[in-house]
Amino acid sequence: MDKLVSKIVALGVPGLVLLVAMSATGFAGAAALTTALAALGGPLGMLGGIAVLGLLVLISGGLSKYGFDKIYEAVVKKLLEKGETKDSILKKIENYPISKDLKRKLKELLDLLDSLED
Repeated sequence: MDKLVSKIVALGVPGLVLLVAMSATGFAGAAALTTALAALGGPLGMLGGIAVLGLLVLISGGLSKYGFDKIYEAVVKKLLEKGETKDSILKKIENYPISKDLKRKLKELLDLLDSLED
């Protein structure tokens, strides 16, 4: 068991995501791995699942280095710089499947950034 845990720890967040996805499949062994990767990849299948896990490596590294608040603040700033309007960003926030608390924080950040531009 210790060997298994140390291997999952080496994989970090993507390892945990894969472990949870594999346990949700109801299969064991290679079938669980194949099904989990296909589920994570959506319409892109197993290759998409591998890509998702690769993205998780990048995202989790950034989150651990800078923190969640700094990451979404930078994303909102970039959206505004690219020409997105406050209203279009608000619509996106409302449509995202995220918690009400996170939606509130993003809206507050958007209001703050908007007031700084004026």
